[in-house]
Amino acid sequence: MSTREETPLDQPTFDRVLAEELAKGTSQRVAEGRARSAAVRAYRKEHGEPERAAKPAAEREHAAAPAGAATAATPAAPAAAAAPVAAGVPAPTVAAPSAAVRTAPPPTGAVPSPKPGAPDKHRLLALVAPEGIQRVEREQGDRINTWPHLMIEEFISLLVMSAGLIIFSTFVNAPLRELANPNLTPNPSKAPWYFLGLQELLRYFHAMVAGVLIPTFILVGLAAVPYIDRNPSTKPGDRKLAITLFTMLMMFGAILTMIGAFFRGPGFNWVWPWGDGIFFEL
Repeated sequence: MSTREETPLDQPTFDRVLAEELAKGTSQRVAEGRARSAAVRAYRKEHGEPERAAKPAAEREHAAAPAGAATAATPAAPAAAAAPVAAGVPAPTVAAPSAAVRTAPPPTGAVPSPKPGAPDKHRLLALVAPEGIQRVEREQGDRINTWPHLMIEEFISLLVMSAGLIIFSTFVNAPLRELANPNLTPNPSKAPWYFLGLQELLRYFHAMVAGVLIPTFILVGLAAVPYIDRNPSTKPGDRKLAITLFTMLMMFGAILTMIGAFFRGPGFNWVWPWGDGIFFEL
């Protein structure tokens, strides 16, 4: 059997194709393979298909005959091969095809690098488990079922608050005053604590502005927030603007309430609680 190096090829075709492939940026090994294939086709096109060398008789009989008959058929091969010589007929000679033997250059030990101008090629092979592709992991959210988890927690909170109010009212009397007397107006006359912020606004703005326009603007703005802010995220880090605006609104109302409760005295004038006292009742 002929080896790869013994295969006849057309040397000019080999050199030409090899130079063309190397000029394209093909690697040395791939370029030599393509050049050898083209040279073999060119040689066979010009000289025809080469005759296959006949196998020795021993190999033919060993491949065709059973194992038991191989020993008996093997000695007959030398006699058959020598018969033409005994009859005076010269044995035909098979001319070996001329093949150019090329030797690979010795290794240089340098790291292979692509030719200038040639694109870099990266070949990666990775094994990925099927479940890693098909399974979709969902993020753990902060959601719970309304029943029974949320309702149980709210019911327990209701019981704790009710018990606290009952215990507090047992030891502390409710701050109830005498019946209202239209001829005796208390000074200062303050609204309940949840309206002290609006009462404080009346000291700075007109009654229409402080009592109508500003509360209406706040209520309408709170109702329009879900339609203006369309951010679906529930994480505080993604809602910085909304959290900042709501914090400013709450601080604005809390500061006005504290001023009206502790810093307003008779005539709803400004007083210092540590000097003039606290004019505030629950």
